Amino acid sequence: MSKRKILILSLFILAGMTLAACGGGGAAAFECDDALGCVSYAPGEAIRIASALVITGPDSDLGLDSQRGIEIGIAMRGDVLGHSVELQAEDDGCGPEGGQTSATKIVSDPTIVAVIGTSCSGAGVPASKIISDAGYVMVSPSNTAPVLTDAETHEAGYLRTAHNDKVQGRAMAEFAYSSLGVRTAAALHDGDPYTEGLASSFKTNFEELGGTVVAFEAVDKNADDMRPVLTTVAASGNVEFLYYPVFTKAGANITKQAREVEGLENVVLAGADGMLSPSFLEAAGDAAEGMYLSGPNLAFEGGIYPDFIAKHDEMYGIEPTSVFHAHAFDAFNMIMNAIESVAVVDDDGTIHIGRQALRDALFATADFVGITGTLTCNEYGDCANAQIAVNQVKSGEFEAIWP
Repeated sequence: MSKRKILILSLFILAGMTLAACGGGGAAAFECDDALGCVSYAPGEAIRIASALVITGPDSDLGLDSQRGIEIGIAMRGDVLGHSVELQAEDDGCGPEGGQTSATKIVSDPTIVAVIGTSCSGAGVPASKIISDAGYVMVSPSNTAPVLTDAETHEAGYLRTAHNDKVQGRAMAEFAYSSLGVRTAAALHDGDPYTEGLASSFKTNFEELGGTVVAFEAVDKNADDMRPVLTTVAASGNVEFLYYPVFTKAGANITKQAREVEGLENVVLAGADGMLSPSFLEAAGDAAEGMYLSGPNLAFEGGIYPDFIAKHDEMYGIEPTSVFHAHAFDAFNMIMNAIESVAVVDDDGTIHIGRQALRDALFATADFVGITGTLTCNEYGDCANAQIAVNQVKSGEFEAIWP
């Protein structure tokens, strides 16, 4: 074969290789260069998110309330970039073991792009580490423990739309000291990051205002008899105000037994958002009448909250059972906004979502208008527009009375 024929043949081969590499002139195949990897969904595949919330047991009102907020978000938002959204619901058990188990299950599934959870801060501590170490991202609608967004202990993939209990503790201290005029108080917790963190915040702020915390005690959340701890509290001196930001079972037992203890007959009883549920009112009965409970302010003005409540009634036929449904709705929509901002969309509708890009977009959230207010996230994942209210139990129902 002549040199000229060899040259022509070589040019044809080179041209063919070039066309093959370019897909015959089409777009190049997507290549993921995200530091934490990518999640891809083909046409017709749903975007998959997971939740890790307490959906069984005595505190299930808290988690189911948030789960319904997510489900309403899915229903109201519709398709995202041409894809439906699918929720895989896991139970966080409202404790470390449940948080670890649910998070481990979630990160074993590479098709899940983001997590909404957990309900309880005790579950959030191990879950946030597992989720973050695996390269996933998690937004909590109801974790409030300060430790989760502290500079020294924050996990890289963790954010929340719920308030930080540094805010709630200060608000309850101001209510007790300035509105009720009490000067001596006691605080109880069960060792959980949420309960201990909130009780500590209350103590610090109450003392800064000029009050005295005469007792700061831990209880066993599974104990039926709280009288030994309450007797210790009563022996500490004149206790005007007893703050116990615990959960349903322990809270109900403390509420029913406190005034049976000599020295606490006239004490003002107060709890927090871990007990803001019908289950607590049922468990505590008449003993809860008149007590105070702090939690997020649900007096949302304007916006889409009326539409949310109408959708809630349409889908479930009941009123919200706790106070974090709107925070879960906002968490869902923050995640979807972030996905829309970072996803790479192929011509056929396939989408590719970089895990680090998704994290970066969520932490860059600024001036997001949600039900709970205008949210802006800081570098440690605190995003809430924190507004705290105090409710009083009147005729067996919670009534917001402050501010």
